Amino acid sequence: APVVLLYLLGLRALVQLSHRQLLSRPSPAGPRDFSAARARGYLDNITAIGPRTVGSPENEVLAVNYLLEQIRAIERESTDAHKLSIDIQKPTGSFSIDFLGGFTSYYANITNVVVKLEPQNGAEHAVLSNCHFDSVPNTPGASDDAVSCAVMLEILNTLSKSPEPLQHAVIFLFNGAEENILQASHGFITQHEWAKSIRAFINLEAAGVGGKELVFQTGPENPWLVQAYVVAAKHPFASVVAQEIFQSGIIPADTDFRIYRDFGNVPGIDLAFIENGYIYHTEYDTSDRILTDSIQRAGDNILAVLKYLATSDKLAKSSEYRHGNVVFFDVLGLFVLAYPARVGTIMNYITAAVSFLYLSKKVVQPKTRALQNLKKLFTAFGLILLSWVCTLVAVLIVAAFVSIIGRSLSWYTHFYVSVFLYGTAAAAKLILVHTLTKKFFYKNVNEQYLGDVFFDASLMTWSIALAVITQIGLCSAFICTLWVAFPLLTKLMIHKEFSQKGATMKFVMMYMLGMFVPYLYMMYLSWTVFEMFTPIMGRSGSEILPDVVLAGFIVVITTILSSYFINFIYLVKSTKATLITLTTVFVVTLILVCSGIFFPYSSDAANPKPKRVFLQHTSRKFHDLDGNVVKSDSGIWINGFDYNGISHITPHVPEINDTIRTPCDEQAPFCGLPWILPVHFMFRLVKNWYLPAPEILPRSPIHFKVLSKELMPWNKVRLSIEVSGPSHMSLYVRPHEGSTLSTWSLGDGAPVASLGGDYFVFYSRGLQAMPWHFWIELTAPEKRSDGIVSLAIAAHYFFGEDQKSPQLSALLERFPNWTFSSGWSCTYDLFVF
Repeated sequence: APVVLLYLLGLRALVQLSHRQLLSRPSPAGPRDFSAARARGYLDNITAIGPRTVGSPENEVLAVNYLLEQIRAIERESTDAHKLSIDIQKPTGSFSIDFLGGFTSYYANITNVVVKLEPQNGAEHAVLSNCHFDSVPNTPGASDDAVSCAVMLEILNTLSKSPEPLQHAVIFLFNGAEENILQASHGFITQHEWAKSIRAFINLEAAGVGGKELVFQTGPENPWLVQAYVVAAKHPFASVVAQEIFQSGIIPADTDFRIYRDFGNVPGIDLAFIENGYIYHTEYDTSDRILTDSIQRAGDNILAVLKYLATSDKLAKSSEYRHGNVVFFDVLGLFVLAYPARVGTIMNYITAAVSFLYLSKKVVQPKTRALQNLKKLFTAFGLILLSWVCTLVAVLIVAAFVSIIGRSLSWYTHFYVSVFLYGTAAAAKLILVHTLTKKFFYKNVNEQYLGDVFFDASLMTWSIALAVITQIGLCSAFICTLWVAFPLLTKLMIHKEFSQKGATMKFVMMYMLGMFVPYLYMMYLSWTVFEMFTPIMGRSGSEILPDVVLAGFIVVITTILSSYFINFIYLVKSTKATLITLTTVFVVTLILVCSGIFFPYSSDAANPKPKRVFLQHTSRKFHDLDGNVVKSDSGIWINGFDYNGISHITPHVPEINDTIRTPCDEQAPFCGLPWILPVHFMFRLVKNWYLPAPEILPRSPIHFKVLSKELMPWNKVRLSIEVSGPSHMSLYVRPHEGSTLSTWSLGDGAPVASLGGDYFVFYSRGLQAMPWHFWIELTAPEKRSDGIVSLAIAAHYFFGEDQKSPQLSALLERFPNWTFSSGWSCTYDLFVF
């Protein structure tokens, strides 16, 4: 056990070293090279503007003017080899998207700053580089996504000063409305004249603050794009595993990649900073938290890949290289391995076949005992699966218990608490099951024989997993290949030593050396996934038990890492000391967690891990069929963004307690609550609070007017509506029983329902826009006394004089410093027609 522990700790140290090594080699500092110092200057100036919410002067005027000023300065210093064109786009449009359960988006007069760098005689084809300069409300948005825009400005500066002409154009899109769920990219790719020339794109995003930028999506198909990154990137960090996790939808996020792929039919590469997601979309996302080396590596990589694409013959003929997926992964950030998925499939099946052939030969030696050997192999295989199930159930029970007693997220600030709590429990349970099996089921059976059988059973487990995952079509099956090929080679190399002398120290050393590659890569990959997923648990809503999710993940990692060490349990004389040590660590950690000593959140200036809380000072009015107000109220609606809700805040703000839980109005769409986005499914209503407060009277109130009501053929009714109000509004539609929403003037005309069956439309505009006109058409077979549709509109005031009422500001002041509390005012009006 100590040897195995030291081995795993050594691998963990190598992984840590790799993750912290931002630059794999020093970057040159010549006049034609990317300068992180200049990029940092751009970054500091953009974030100094403050929060850049769509529609605010900060976003639409100050940020745009700064970008134009820098671009024009770059234009003045560019060489004669290039032509630089600048365009300000103000698109208006609408589209539907299945993100967050499905909704429709409408935007008006938002801002894109577009720059085209091309040879003097022009270019037919182009590669796009995309960032966004807007931020979520109340945050400076340094990592998301000002740093990417700073990197792009410096890349534009570097490329424009090069005396060597480009073969193709490079289009730099500084988009001004990504946080409004990908609106500006849609406006560009569907409406801008330069969009037709784009053959590939690079999207720069963030899911954290600084660190390494991970390539987590490519394609669709177009393997030549991955090859471009493999060849050109100086400090690679890429994973097809991350791509398949992200595209599965289990991470509640999306990027402009989706828009270019789905609406522009353009392939691309999606990169994002993933470190320190605890402060992503908070007030702590400031420029000083992004290391200069982090900016340098991103600049080096993206500049090199853009240069490669802009001088590549394949860009012009991209359709010829379209087909096929790619298996790709970096090796400790040193280099990337990439090969066609079809080659990977062949390799996977060959590896699985060789493994099954090896196992078959083992079973039929000697032939007279083949049936008995097969039975013993499958018995061991079944016992391994049983131990995994027992471990998972036991650890999830512990996680559920911790959640029930109100100690969820104890590991959020102290990550290793999760390892000491759930990791030790998982390891102890696994060892206990196999120790009891050895003692009672395999009584008096040769230990060396048992070690051999359980190694073969583990090999069979991975071989079956390899065949199944390959058959499903997942590129991530390459991991299983590592876990079959290297152990099998190791077994063949040390078989003679083991059969002659047993489990000697030489055997153990040779065994661990042979397992080095799969174990190192799994530690590297699992730490990357931990770094992405753990912070997400702090913003995943109140529906998901984060302890159960993390405990499950730790069990999976533990069972994987134990795969080829289970046989050691049958080879050693006793596991008593190991079990006592693991159990002691588990029990002590559980007692400490139950005592509440590990507070989930932190206000540490150097490394904050805040609790996220949204507060909306809301005034609601509910109208009947005749337009009369039948119900109205005002209050501050409070949502805690994690499973703990508001329990830790109540001692600081006693009036926020269980007596003011938010009631759901079942007759109104989305419970009659002013959701800014359709994320209602992430929050249980028992974990919402509605604190009574005075009515708010915005200086720029919403105006909602039905322009006409037309009877159409086939029992249809068309309502034409005009709305004017602040830059952000949410429209909620619920057809009454017997009625259906058949079509509308939004998106592609086909209404998209959100989870729960109601319809959600997200509206935003730039600094100014004409009133919003739209119509909805309902099929209503008969006249109903209660109307045919309920339609509600919420106006959200994210900036300016209407943003925070005195009551909201006073309440925010009382929140503890370990929270990130984002507040704004809103109105909600419900109408029945």
